[in-house]
Amino acid sequence: MSALFVFGTGSYSACSAFRLKNGGMFCPSYGKKLVEESPNFCSGCGERLYHASCIGDTSLPLTSQTTSNCPTPTFSTFLEYRKKKNEERQKFSEGRKGLKKKEKRKVQINVGLMTIKKGGLKPYRGKTIFLTTDPDATATSLLNQAVKKMKDFNKDLKDGPFLLLYPDGTEVITVPGTQRPFTLEAYKAEVGKPYQRITVFICLKSDFEDVGENSDLSDSDPEIVIKRPSEFDLADTLPWELQHESSPLQKAAEYEVLGILCLLMKYNRDTNLQAHGIIANLALELDHKKFSRFNISRSAVWDGAVRGFRRSTYSDNYDMFIKFNDDAGSFEEGLDTGGPRREFLTLLMGSLRNRPIFDGPPESRYLVYNSRAARQDEYFLAGKMIAVSIVHGGPAPHFLSKNLVNHITGNQSFSATVDVQDEEITKILHQVLKAESEESLHNLILQNSTIFQTAGCLRNVKPFEKQAFVEEYLRWYILERNQSVIQRFKDGLESLNFLSALQQNSSVLAPLLCFSAKALTASELESMFRPDLSPAGSNKRHKEVLTLGFWADYLLDCEEKATAVCLEDLMMFATGLTAVPPAGMTPPPRIQFLSVSPFPVANTCANTLKLPICDSYSIFKANMDFGIQNAPGFGCS
Repeated sequence: MSALFVFGTGSYSACSAFRLKNGGMFCPSYGKKLVEESPNFCSGCGERLYHASCIGDTSLPLTSQTTSNCPTPTFSTFLEYRKKKNEERQKFSEGRKGLKKKEKRKVQINVGLMTIKKGGLKPYRGKTIFLTTDPDATATSLLNQAVKKMKDFNKDLKDGPFLLLYPDGTEVITVPGTQRPFTLEAYKAEVGKPYQRITVFICLKSDFEDVGENSDLSDSDPEIVIKRPSEFDLADTLPWELQHESSPLQKAAEYEVLGILCLLMKYNRDTNLQAHGIIANLALELDHKKFSRFNISRSAVWDGAVRGFRRSTYSDNYDMFIKFNDDAGSFEEGLDTGGPRREFLTLLMGSLRNRPIFDGPPESRYLVYNSRAARQDEYFLAGKMIAVSIVHGGPAPHFLSKNLVNHITGNQSFSATVDVQDEEITKILHQVLKAESEESLHNLILQNSTIFQTAGCLRNVKPFEKQAFVEEYLRWYILERNQSVIQRFKDGLESLNFLSALQQNSSVLAPLLCFSAKALTASELESMFRPDLSPAGSNKRHKEVLTLGFWADYLLDCEEKATAVCLEDLMMFATGLTAVPPAGMTPPPRIQFLSVSPFPVANTCANTLKLPICDSYSIFKANMDFGIQNAPGFGCS
């Protein structure tokens, strides 16, 4: 059924195809019916096809047919056909995805704002936001996107030309350590961080130039600033080595200088870092697309919290979704976008303070062993709650003993203040401290030898050693006898890597756990809440300015205890917090104005307080007191 055509230096095999009566073509070589109507090549065997009508009468033997009237086949035509078929098969195997163009991948980085503080450029607290951009973004395009995003979220941002800066305050032009023009992808490869951990800053050009000019002034003694080497400077540093043989005295002096430099570098490392920056880095591990659900009743916050934290679907890295049940038992509607979470964590820290696992004064609590709490692993849960509260934007505890916090961070310092709640032990320790003679001190220790022997400190004590003796007993009573539960508490603090950050930056984060005597002030709240005013010259603007005066006087009355509520109650009503959290206030608190309600309205999710417009201060004050006192924590939203 096939005929051989010879041309050039190669040969080509072709076969005759027959048209079937019911339509379609039949290839004898392939032995099957072809789907195509009039193909030039067989899709099964790939051979060139010639219709019987073109070759001659199909009744004649194939060897007697002539091919003079048939088109001359070409080898290149067949190769093109096969290539086309291969491409079609490949596209078919890839499906619809193979026909789509690959979209550019977007990445997310952090953008902050730098301003002049204390004669130098420093990041502005609470102004760091996320920016989604392309990996191949240049310095100019990244600057334009950052300025636009920052202006969208900060209406009070000043106008003017901006510059893009690295974290060390240098302008972004080239990739650090190279002469290559800056691109985000190249910078990421050079610094070795994921995109989510990269932070760049924008700064007013005028501020950048002012800092540069002030650094050149030499008329007065400059302030000594010890600058911590940034990660970009480490490649330019060299190990310090002695260049010559020194005498023993010279070596001692040189090593003393090195020790001082190390202490200064450690001090600078701890003080230059800010708590909100450290916590922001820890919060990068949170997955905001997933959440852990908590159902909380304000009358039983602890029980609801324990159920939520011990649920099998709970994860420290998930966002927290909080829903409150009101006092009547009905379900509060509304989506948690931050306000309910902050209120829940504030109530939880207050409830944690009074748990039986703690003892001591309210502002200096230390851990004590409780068998029931140990069986329920409450110590681990307490540590986890503190770490989660701080990293998730809630308040810090502010009630732990400094001795306990020092022990957790590895600091060996111990204060011998007698703050034991056991009245009998407190009385004995005070008698030891007041003993005037060695004989009376010796008799007192013998009379109470049981408690001192249990602590392992029973011995003959001289009068000048009694302070150290009391300190030794208190260290055992507060720390050493409770070592097992303290370790379990530390295991809970390790959640979200908070314990590691605490131990590495103890001078910054440790104060967050201890009591602070600093209270909210009226000026702090007034500067914290920024008003959204109507256009200048309008009638609304006149009433809003008058209301702002009432607001400032009301804050002063709250500070002076001349109102039914205090400043902490007012802040709790507006934000769900009683103090500024370690992670900062996000979003920034705002003040808006109401003309339809005589009472204040709060949206804790947006940190927005809506003030009523009243004709007199007395009416404004009475309505504010009534509205805040009758809103159970969350207010109206």
